[in-house]
Amino acid sequence: MESENIVIETAERIFADLADSQTIINAKNDDWKVPAWQAVEGAGLTLTWVPEAQGGAGAGVDDGFSVLRAAGRAALSVPLAETMLAGWLLARSGISSPSGTMSVAPAHPHDRITIDKSGLLNGVARKVPFARDGAHLAVIAEGSDGAKIALVDTKSCQILHGENLAGEATDTVKFAGVKPLSVKNAPAGFAANSLLLMGAAVRAQQIAGALETMLAISVRYSTERIAFEKQISKFQAVQHNLARLGGETAAAVAAACSAADTVAAGSLSDDVGMLEIAAAKIRCSEAAESGAGIAHQVHGAIGFTDEHILHRLTLRALAWRDDFGNESYWSVKLGEFVASRGADELWPLVASR
Repeated sequence: MESENIVIETAERIFADLADSQTIINAKNDDWKVPAWQAVEGAGLTLTWVPEAQGGAGAGVDDGFSVLRAAGRAALSVPLAETMLAGWLLARSGISSPSGTMSVAPAHPHDRITIDKSGLLNGVARKVPFARDGAHLAVIAEGSDGAKIALVDTKSCQILHGENLAGEATDTVKFAGVKPLSVKNAPAGFAANSLLLMGAAVRAQQIAGALETMLAISVRYSTERIAFEKQISKFQAVQHNLARLGGETAAAVAAACSAADTVAAGSLSDDVGMLEIAAAKIRCSEAAESGAGIAHQVHGAIGFTDEHILHRLTLRALAWRDDFGNESYWSVKLGEFVASRGADELWPLVASR
């Protein structure tokens, strides 16, 4: 699609110009984040999934997932994905998104936020990505009359700092009688699990993108590195590893894109969405583990150094495995989903996808 191409080209140009991994490593500070964020926000990428009537870009679901995969390829370390996800959540109930960075809660499968009859939020949300860096949080809360979606000022919450493997903020957010800036009813059938599924689909795309870059730089390095007077790409063991990395990358991309297509088709909260997204998060997480190991084997010790870009990709891909449910959580959910339908439904279920 022409619109998708324009969106991807814009995102990739911004990431290359203002968030290049090698430039960031050489900078030794976070000064690059301000112009990078201003650029992505100015281009409307942060509100890709927000309708124009609510001040957003009004782009398609596919466009948004394409941006996220490009962000994964760039190992982007600003809360673009989280802000996009927050904008998407707020738009479900018709709440306009504010400017600036945002995140979402809850982001952990076993956490719940409640809203009492006076409209105050209570509960604890663990491992909320970039919570301390966001001006606002988009929250889905359970009320006595159904699910609610709320916009919250981050300063009204207590935030306990945490970090993921990549050293990025993954915080615990405590809601103790927090009054939201805005709150509305969630759509029928929409609950915390819907946010979890969408977050898992987002992370699957980012992991797939990171694997694509891991593969590209590993292949390039293997043709540049000389050992025993020849390129290491000539060695059968290295060729075998690169083939495995290519297979893991292809599987992750296929699974992530299948999940994205399911969301775009409007099947997020039904059985098809559960099957596709759970399978994508499991497969992409497994590929992140295997792919990171292979990429570091190809690069040797240099890939572990702070000066090389590989660790920015591998650490983020591994960290994204844990967000919005890790592969163990989704494996159990997928197993329960299949078992509940009985043995006779297994093959038709698999063959239909």
